[in-house]
Amino acid sequence: MKTTTTWEGNKTFIMKNEIGKELRMDAPTSKGGDGSGVSPMESVLGGLAGCMGIDINMVLRPYLDKLQKLEFETVGLRNEEPPMYFKAIETTIHVEGDIPASRVWRAVSLSEEKYCSVAHSLNADLTFKVILNGEEVEKQ
Repeated sequence: MKTTTTWEGNKTFIMKNEIGKELRMDAPTSKGGDGSGVSPMESVLGGLAGCMGIDINMVLRPYLDKLQKLEFETVGLRNEEPPMYFKAIETTIHVEGDIPASRVWRAVSLSEEKYCSVAHSLNADLTFKVILNGEEVEKQ
């Protein structure tokens, strides 16, 4: 999986996936952006909710004909000083339909503990390399 994220001027970036789908990201106006897109941190919360939603949908497959609503409210509590990472994330999942609560909780638990790649990626090891004017440069 690969994405390309390109600066569009000011504090706006466009992320494209390998098949050309785009996500516009921008800093909020309070941080000097124009607010034309989602913030990178909002995209993390949305990615988590979307990943869990796909998992839950798959686990609840036998009940899809009864599922009327599946909606996520995701709130991230951020560190107050840089780096302003998420210290905690709370996700409220609104489900409507004739589905046993035990099945919904099973789906949520399986997503969190086993399937949700985004949740597990929040603890990923990160590495970086820099290409400056076409040449890789070592960290100094």
